[in-house]
Amino acid sequence: VQLQASGGGLVQAGGSLNLSCAASRSISGVMGWYHQAPGKLRNMVATISRGGFTDYRDSVKGRFTISRDGAKNTVYLQMDSLKPEDTGVYYCYARISITSSGLWGQGTQVTVSS
Repeated sequence: VQLQASGGGLVQAGGSLNLSCAASRSISGVMGWYHQAPGKLRNMVATISRGGFTDYRDSVKGRFTISRDGAKNTVYLQMDSLKPEDTGVYYCYARISITSSGLWGQGTQVTVSS
C-alpha cells in the first residue's frame, strides 16, 4: 500500500493550504496527518475515522479541518489561518484496518513565512 501526499508549499502567515493524501487501496482504519517541525519530533495534527469521527491537536483547532473521501481513498487537510509555527513536513498516516499497523506517506513540506 502506498500513500501519496501532495499540496504543500510556501505561504504567508494567515494564508491557506489544502493537503491531500491518496492511498493505493481502500482504507477502513483511521487516517490522519502528522507534523514534524525542524529539529522536533513528529506529532499528531488531526485524525479521522472511517465513520468521520475527528480529533485535532489543540493548536490547530478552529484553523484546520480534516476530511476523507472513501470512494477515492483520500484524506484531506484544509489548513487556514496558517502561522509560522505550522512550518514543517506533514506526513499522512493510515491503517488499512483497525487492527493493522500504521503506514506513512512520504511527507510534504509546508513553509509559512511571517
